[in-house]
Amino acid sequence: MAQSLELLLIQFLMPDNDARRQAEEQIKRLAKDPQVIPALVHHMRTAKTPNVRQLSAVLLRKKITGHWAKLSPQLRQSVKSALIDSITLEHSSLVRRACANVVSIIAKYAVPAGEWPDLLPFLFQCSQSVQEDHREVALILFSSLTETIGNTFQPHFMDLQSLLLKCLQDETSTRVRVAALKAVGSFLEFVQDGAEVVKFREFIPSILNVSKQCLANGEEDVAAIAFEIFDELIESPAPLLGESVRSIVQFSLEVCSSQNLELNTRHQAIQIISWLAKYKSNSLKKHKLVVPILQVMCPSLAESHGDEDDDLAIDRAAAEVIDTMAVNLSKHVFLPVFEFASLSIHSINPKYREASVTALGVISEGCFELMKDKLEPILHMVLGALKDPEQMIRGAASFALGQFAEHLQPDIVSHYESVLPCILNALEDASEEVKEKSYYALAAFCENMGEEILPYIDPLMGRLLGALQNSPRNMQETCMSAIGSVAAAAEQAFIPYAEKVLELMKAFMVVTKDEDLRSRARATELVGIIAMAIGRMRMEPILPPFIEAAISGFALDFSELREYTHGFFSNVAEIMDDGFAQYLPHVVPLAFSSCNLDDGSAVDIDESDGDDNINGFGGVSSDEDTHDEPRVRNISIRTGVLDEKAAATQAIGMFALHTKGSYAPYLEESLKVLVRHAGYFHEDVRLQAIIGLKHILTATLVIATGVNEEVVAKKKEVLDTVLNIYIKTMTEDDDKEVVAQACMDTADIIKDCGYMAIEPYMPRLVEATLELLRENSACQQTESDSDIEDDAEHDEVLMDAVSDLLPAFAKSMGSHFEPIFAKMFEPLMKFAKGSRPPQDRTMVVACLAEVAQEMGAPIAGYVDRNMPFFRK
Repeated sequence: MAQSLELLLIQFLMPDNDARRQAEEQIKRLAKDPQVIPALVHHMRTAKTPNVRQLSAVLLRKKITGHWAKLSPQLRQSVKSALIDSITLEHSSLVRRACANVVSIIAKYAVPAGEWPDLLPFLFQCSQSVQEDHREVALILFSSLTETIGNTFQPHFMDLQSLLLKCLQDETSTRVRVAALKAVGSFLEFVQDGAEVVKFREFIPSILNVSKQCLANGEEDVAAIAFEIFDELIESPAPLLGESVRSIVQFSLEVCSSQNLELNTRHQAIQIISWLAKYKSNSLKKHKLVVPILQVMCPSLAESHGDEDDDLAIDRAAAEVIDTMAVNLSKHVFLPVFEFASLSIHSINPKYREASVTALGVISEGCFELMKDKLEPILHMVLGALKDPEQMIRGAASFALGQFAEHLQPDIVSHYESVLPCILNALEDASEEVKEKSYYALAAFCENMGEEILPYIDPLMGRLLGALQNSPRNMQETCMSAIGSVAAAAEQAFIPYAEKVLELMKAFMVVTKDEDLRSRARATELVGIIAMAIGRMRMEPILPPFIEAAISGFALDFSELREYTHGFFSNVAEIMDDGFAQYLPHVVPLAFSSCNLDDGSAVDIDESDGDDNINGFGGVSSDEDTHDEPRVRNISIRTGVLDEKAAATQAIGMFALHTKGSYAPYLEESLKVLVRHAGYFHEDVRLQAIIGLKHILTATLVIATGVNEEVVAKKKEVLDTVLNIYIKTMTEDDDKEVVAQACMDTADIIKDCGYMAIEPYMPRLVEATLELLRENSACQQTESDSDIEDDAEHDEVLMDAVSDLLPAFAKSMGSHFEPIFAKMFEPLMKFAKGSRPPQDRTMVVACLAEVAQEMGAPIAGYVDRNMPFFRK
């Protein structure tokens, strides 16, 4: 076989495609025989040309797994010895790497079985050789072996770390330093033990040095390995970065600012800063890195990305960093960004004027409280930019106004007299992009308006109806959102426009082409909003065709349409109450179906091997006989299905709440779904499940009337299920909004059901409440990589919800609440300290007032004890 195989290998490397194909077929046939292994080993060692030796090694790696068990012990030993010789004596670096990959595959089976005891000693010896080639290939093998026999390295971990650090600092060889960098990346992915991971902190200066050298030599792909390593370190719960965070940020800022580097490299650098802002924000604050980062990120918003891939555009990535920092470090972010915007708005460079208003829009979610105090000058800048001669600046201003309308409520609405006319003018802009963003701004602005909208409703609806009938599809969708906001704000004043809009929506709700389904989804949503605005009396007679159209949409397999349709059904149920019961047999199974959908959690598999496609070896080495295990790269979720599940979960709760007795046939299955979703991986679904569970309990209490044993048992079973989930959520859920909702719903249940019903749960409820008051629950844990006490940045909404529990306890127990209140008083009063924000003190006063009202005389002792506070 050896002679014929050699000829085929040479033929495969010829430029003639027909010859290649013939050789490939012959090689595949021969490769089914175990004797191909010694033949390939022979050519790997003795072929005259490096290409043939490399191809032999590549094929050997692919075939060795399937044939290894069939080889005699003598032949196995011969293969291992030949590979060690190749690694030691081979002159071609490509062949050495290919041989190293074969070693990695064989080691997966041989090392755990104790059949290759001299492999690791050989590698340690190689890595300290005076020959550069030996040191390099040993590190390459360490990297590769981590993926196949990583556990075997555990006893040698300290030695390996010292070796890697030494090689990272190799003064004589760039190749060795680069190989060491790659090996560090491989090992860090494998190491789980916190103490071992912390050791990698020492590596950071050397990693940075090697990466800088690689960038200087044009090896960006190698330098980028540093960012993968930092990514691992940042996401680790262990306090890994320490003082090195300064160096990492400085290096990342240098890279992302270098316009001569590849976009992908620069994007990775910005991503590291984004992760730091998300996971280690206190470290950025502690090391005074917020301003230096913003001094690079804000000007980066002005970087033109032209035809670049939007996913890698530097201005978009910079906006993401600024947004993340604003959410996590609002007090430190607002002033530098405001100063940048105030200066850049007057720049002669239009990209900087655009960047100024974009920056203000981007920080509005995180910095909303601080921006409210500067709303006048901020609006002056943005409304002025809405009249800029440059289209891109007007578009950015429209976007910023939409962000303000969304995040600066309710303060922004008080400026409607100056804002609304500007938005109305922008709706007539010559640019379609500016128009579309202006409709978005209008929709967001009107959403929180009330009667203030009435003087503008005629011109608004005139523009919106005109655009709805004479615009492209994407503009129509934005118009529908704006009309929905107007309807929600105007309520009964919308009645004169409802008939016309609903007639137009009928046409949208029956379209079936794929490109039109998003519009159909928006139309379905809008009908539900209008129904809420005009009420049951006007909506009920004309409802059936809309319900029918909505149900028929489920046959079109478009997740967003199903999501919006569940929202439509929720709205209709809310206005119809028990009148919605006739539709339950049709809509409840649809909600169950969406809740039971596979969310599409998937892994992205990387089946590339690094050397298979060198010189075109891919085809011959990728046949069906390979048994290599692919590597998992990342997990992806179908977010459309996730949103659909959240909407369907909400719908189940709304159906139960509003149809009550008529919902009896669906209660048991609904409870199962909501219990399952209360532990779902995404907080949006968990939130709706928590809300829905209370509605299921409400419906159960209405339905299960009477005092017979079966009814009492059913009530207790549902109450037990709901309260157990709420208590678990309060202490174990990591999302503050979900925990806040569980607290508010628990307080309502205590008030509605009374002390006798909740008495068995009181010890656990009290303990969960104390955990939250002490800020010890899962959702209140801050990053570990910081020694700063973030005493003023807890969540106001969460603590308001927690403080609702105390009056609920007092209401159900009266004066008997006093012994429990005694435990809660000190943790509660911590929020009244002078170092706390004013809203905390307000929360404490309101809570104490309500407790006093319900608990009565025993409150006096606490007032007397804290008289100075109560006098303030």
